[in-house]
Amino acid sequence: MFDQNNHPVSRRQLFAATGACTLAALLAAVRPPTATAAEIQEEIRKVMGTGEITNRRVTLDAPEIAENGAMVPIRVTVDHPMLPEHFVESVAVFVAKNPTPLAAQYRLTPGAGKAEVSLRIKMGETSMVYAIARTNRGELLEGSKEVKVTIGGCGG
Repeated sequence: MFDQNNHPVSRRQLFAATGACTLAALLAAVRPPTATAAEIQEEIRKVMGTGEITNRRVTLDAPEIAENGAMVPIRVTVDHPMLPEHFVESVAVFVAKNPTPLAAQYRLTPGAGKAEVSLRIKMGETSMVYAIARTNRGELLEGSKEVKVTIGGCGG
């Protein structure tokens, strides 16, 4: 006959522990879906507005290899005047293979002096990073770079 007092773990505790382990394994194995190319283009249109990207005067300074995908340093510089009548009004950074492509968005005024932003982004895996700038006249400018995330980071 089974005597509960002789066993340090009850059946209820065993089932709870098994369920918790199974759930943890499933969550670790399931990666969030990444955005498709069409979804990224749609996100860019939604955030930055419609229009053709007319030129590529945006410099995206990022490491070629990121050892830590949780903190990837990015610097975006736009080669454009910041005059009251013609200036960069918005800069956004998108990461292609992140579940949510928009990593950051900044609003600028001519008082900024120059169109430049620095940030740290999170990347789950090797991906293209896009920086899109919008002028007050509706022009869209782009810069991009592939950043490789090493296994020691978030996997890649």
